[in-house]
Amino acid sequence: MTKHEWKRTEKEIYMPKNKPEIIKVPNFKFFTLSGEGNPNSEGFADAIGVLYSLAYCIKMMPKKGKTPQGYFDYTVYPLEGIWDLNDEAKAKGIMDKDSLVYKIMIRQPDFVTAELAEEALKMVKKSKPHSLLEEVAFEIIEDGQCVQMLHVGSYDSEPESFTKMEEFCAENKLVRESKTHREIYLSDARKTAPDKLNTVLRFKVEKIKL
Repeated sequence: MTKHEWKRTEKEIYMPKNKPEIIKVPNFKFFTLSGEGNPNSEGFADAIGVLYSLAYCIKMMPKKGKTPQGYFDYTVYPLEGIWDLNDEAKAKGIMDKDSLVYKIMIRQPDFVTAELAEEALKMVKKSKPHSLLEEVAFEIIEDGQCVQMLHVGSYDSEPESFTKMEEFCAENKLVRESKTHREIYLSDARKTAPDKLNTVLRFKVEKIKL
Protein backbone atom coordinates (compact mmCIF):
# COMPACT_ATOMS: atom_id res chain seq x y z
CA MET A 1 0.00 0.00 0.00
CA THR A 2 1.25 3.50 -0.87
CA LYS A 3 2.34 5.61 2.06
CA HIS A 4 -0.11 8.42 2.82
CA GLU A 5 1.70 11.73 2.31
CA TRP A 6 -0.45 14.66 3.45
CA LYS A 7 1.61 17.14 1.42
CA ARG A 8 0.58 15.35 -1.76
CA THR A 9 -2.89 13.97 -1.07
CA GLU A 10 -4.30 16.78 1.10
CA LYS A 11 -2.89 19.82 -0.65
CA GLU A 12 -6.06 21.87 -0.22
CA ILE A 13 -5.76 21.53 3.57
CA TYR A 14 -2.02 21.90 4.05
CA MET A 15 -0.45 23.46 0.96
CA PRO A 16 -2.35 26.66 0.06
CA LYS A 17 -0.91 29.44 -2.09
CA ASN A 18 0.45 32.64 -0.56
CA LYS A 19 -2.79 34.48 -1.24
CA PRO A 20 -6.12 34.20 0.60
CA GLU A 21 -8.66 31.54 -0.34
CA ILE A 22 -11.89 30.08 1.03
CA ILE A 23 -11.88 26.48 2.25
CA LYS A 24 -14.28 24.22 4.12
CA VAL A 25 -12.37 22.13 6.65
CA PRO A 26 -14.03 18.89 7.86
CA ASN A 27 -13.60 17.36 11.29
CA PHE A 28 -10.27 15.75 12.11
CA LYS A 29 -8.90 13.85 15.11
CA PHE A 30 -6.13 15.41 17.22
CA PHE A 31 -3.97 14.96 20.27
CA THR A 32 -4.16 18.40 21.93
CA LEU A 33 -2.53 20.35 24.75
CA SER A 34 -3.81 23.70 26.02
CA GLY A 35 -1.80 26.39 27.77
CA GLU A 36 -1.01 30.04 28.20
CA GLY A 37 2.14 32.10 27.85
CA ASN A 38 5.11 32.77 25.61
CA PRO A 39 5.67 30.17 22.85
CA ASN A 40 9.41 30.74 23.21
CA SER A 41 9.33 29.26 26.72
CA GLU A 42 10.74 25.90 27.77
CA GLY A 43 7.28 24.72 28.80
CA PHE A 44 5.95 25.25 25.30
CA ALA A 45 8.82 23.25 23.83
CA ASP A 46 8.05 20.45 26.30
CA ALA A 47 4.40 20.44 25.18
CA ILE A 48 5.46 20.03 21.55
CA GLY A 49 7.73 17.15 22.50
CA VAL A 50 4.91 15.37 24.34
CA LEU A 51 2.59 15.65 21.34
CA TYR A 52 5.22 14.28 18.96
CA SER A 53 5.93 11.39 21.34
CA LEU A 54 2.27 10.39 21.09
CA ALA A 55 2.10 10.90 17.33
CA TYR A 56 5.12 8.69 16.72
CA CYS A 57 3.88 6.11 19.20
CA ILE A 58 0.76 5.63 17.05
CA LYS A 59 2.78 5.53 13.81
CA MET A 60 5.28 3.00 15.13
CA MET A 61 2.82 0.62 16.79
CA PRO A 62 3.21 -2.10 14.11
CA LYS A 63 6.95 -2.22 14.89
CA LYS A 64 6.05 -2.71 18.56
CA GLY A 65 3.97 -5.76 17.69
CA LYS A 66 0.55 -4.09 17.55
CA THR A 67 -1.13 -3.20 14.25
CA PRO A 68 -4.32 -1.19 14.86
CA GLN A 69 -7.42 -2.07 12.85
CA GLY A 70 -7.44 -0.09 9.61
CA TYR A 71 -3.79 0.93 10.00
CA PHE A 72 -1.93 2.32 6.98
CA ASP A 73 1.55 3.79 6.68
CA TYR A 74 1.64 7.58 6.69
CA THR A 75 3.74 10.66 7.30
CA VAL A 76 3.13 12.16 10.73
CA TYR A 77 1.02 15.31 10.41
CA PRO A 78 2.48 18.75 11.18
CA LEU A 79 2.16 20.64 14.43
CA GLU A 80 -0.79 23.04 14.56
CA GLY A 81 -1.91 25.69 17.01
CA ILE A 82 -5.07 27.65 17.76
CA TRP A 83 -4.17 31.05 19.19
CA ASP A 84 -6.00 33.69 21.22
CA LEU A 85 -5.29 36.30 23.93
CA ASN A 86 -6.24 36.04 27.59
CA ASP A 87 -9.12 38.18 28.89
CA GLU A 88 -6.86 40.76 30.53
CA ALA A 89 -4.97 41.41 27.29
CA LYS A 90 -8.23 41.66 25.34
CA ALA A 91 -9.65 44.16 27.85
CA LYS A 92 -6.53 46.34 27.63
CA GLY A 93 -6.22 45.95 23.87
CA ILE A 94 -2.61 44.85 24.10
CA MET A 95 -0.71 42.15 22.28
CA ASP A 96 2.27 40.52 23.92
CA LYS A 97 3.45 36.94 23.75
CA ASP A 98 3.15 36.36 27.49
CA SER A 99 -0.62 36.94 27.17
CA LEU A 100 -1.18 34.31 24.49
CA VAL A 101 -3.61 31.45 25.04
CA TYR A 102 -3.08 28.38 22.88
CA LYS A 103 -4.17 24.89 22.04
CA ILE A 104 -1.45 23.03 20.14
CA MET A 105 -2.15 19.75 18.41
CA ILE A 106 -1.10 17.06 15.96
CA ARG A 107 -3.71 15.48 13.73
CA GLN A 108 -4.16 11.70 13.81
CA PRO A 109 -5.24 9.39 10.96
CA ASP A 110 -8.87 8.31 10.73
CA PHE A 111 -8.12 4.80 12.08
CA VAL A 112 -7.18 6.26 15.48
CA THR A 113 -10.00 5.75 17.98
CA ALA A 114 -10.38 7.13 21.51
CA GLU A 115 -9.40 3.69 22.81
CA LEU A 116 -6.25 3.59 20.68
CA ALA A 117 -5.34 7.13 21.77
CA GLU A 118 -5.68 6.06 25.41
CA GLU A 119 -3.45 3.07 24.74
CA ALA A 120 -0.82 5.34 23.19
CA LEU A 121 -0.96 7.59 26.25
CA LYS A 122 -0.31 4.63 28.54
CA MET A 123 2.61 3.48 26.37
CA VAL A 124 4.27 6.91 26.31
CA LYS A 125 3.76 7.38 30.06
CA LYS A 126 5.89 4.26 30.52
CA SER A 127 8.54 4.96 27.87
CA LYS A 128 8.80 8.79 28.11
CA PRO A 129 7.05 9.92 31.31
CA HIS A 130 6.14 13.62 31.55
CA SER A 131 3.67 15.50 33.72
CA LEU A 132 2.09 17.13 30.65
CA LEU A 133 0.83 13.74 29.49
CA GLU A 134 -1.87 14.08 32.16
CA GLU A 135 -3.18 17.16 30.35
CA VAL A 136 -3.33 15.71 26.83
CA ALA A 137 -6.78 15.38 25.26
CA PHE A 138 -7.93 13.41 22.23
CA GLU A 139 -10.42 15.58 20.35
CA ILE A 140 -12.41 15.77 17.15
CA ILE A 141 -12.30 19.35 15.84
CA GLU A 142 -14.12 20.82 12.84
CA ASP A 143 -13.10 24.25 11.56
CA GLY A 144 -15.83 24.50 8.91
CA GLN A 145 -15.76 27.46 6.50
CA CYS A 146 -12.48 29.35 6.72
CA VAL A 147 -10.17 31.72 4.92
CA GLN A 148 -6.55 30.60 4.75
CA MET A 149 -3.25 31.41 3.07
CA LEU A 150 0.41 30.46 3.20
CA HIS A 151 2.52 32.91 5.16
CA VAL A 152 6.19 32.97 4.16
CA GLY A 153 8.40 34.68 6.72
CA SER A 154 8.82 35.12 10.44
CA TYR A 155 5.97 34.63 12.89
CA ASP A 156 6.32 38.30 13.85
CA SER A 157 5.36 39.38 10.30
CA GLU A 158 2.12 37.40 10.28
CA PRO A 159 -0.02 40.56 10.75
CA GLU A 160 0.80 41.47 7.14
CA SER A 161 -0.84 38.26 5.92
CA PHE A 162 -3.79 38.65 8.29
CA THR A 163 -4.40 42.10 6.80
CA LYS A 164 -4.57 40.54 3.31
CA MET A 165 -6.94 37.87 4.59
CA GLU A 166 -9.27 40.43 6.18
CA GLU A 167 -9.27 42.51 2.99
CA PHE A 168 -10.20 39.35 1.08
CA CYS A 169 -13.06 38.77 3.53
CA ALA A 170 -14.38 42.29 2.97
CA GLU A 171 -14.28 41.79 -0.81
CA ASN A 172 -16.18 38.49 -0.52
CA LYS A 173 -18.79 39.58 2.05
CA LEU A 174 -17.27 37.42 4.78
CA VAL A 175 -16.54 38.25 8.40
CA ARG A 176 -14.24 36.58 10.91
CA GLU A 177 -16.06 34.66 13.63
CA SER A 178 -13.46 35.78 16.18
CA LYS A 179 -9.85 36.92 16.52
CA THR A 180 -8.90 33.31 17.27
CA HIS A 181 -6.86 31.76 14.45
CA ARG A 182 -5.13 28.51 13.51
CA GLU A 183 -1.51 28.12 12.44
CA ILE A 184 -0.07 25.02 10.75
CA TYR A 185 3.72 24.81 10.90
CA LEU A 186 5.18 23.42 7.68
CA SER A 187 8.76 24.35 8.65
CA ASP A 188 10.95 23.37 11.57
CA ALA A 189 11.72 26.71 13.23
CA ARG A 190 14.86 25.20 14.80
CA LYS A 191 16.39 24.55 11.38
CA THR A 192 14.83 27.22 9.14
CA ALA A 193 15.79 30.88 8.78
CA PRO A 194 12.93 33.15 9.95
CA ASP A 195 12.40 34.67 6.49
CA LYS A 196 12.02 31.16 5.00
CA LEU A 197 9.41 29.81 7.42
CA ASN A 198 6.23 28.43 5.85
CA THR A 199 3.09 28.65 7.99
CA VAL A 200 -0.55 28.11 7.02
CA LEU A 201 -2.73 30.81 8.58
CA ARG A 202 -6.45 30.13 8.89
CA PHE A 203 -9.49 31.60 10.63
CA LYS A 204 -13.19 30.76 10.66
CA VAL A 205 -15.56 32.98 8.69
CA GLU A 206 -19.25 33.41 8.05
CA LYS A 207 -21.26 35.27 5.44
CA ILE A 208 -22.24 38.82 6.32
CA LYS A 209 -25.94 38.82 7.14
CA LEU A 210 -27.68 41.57 5.17
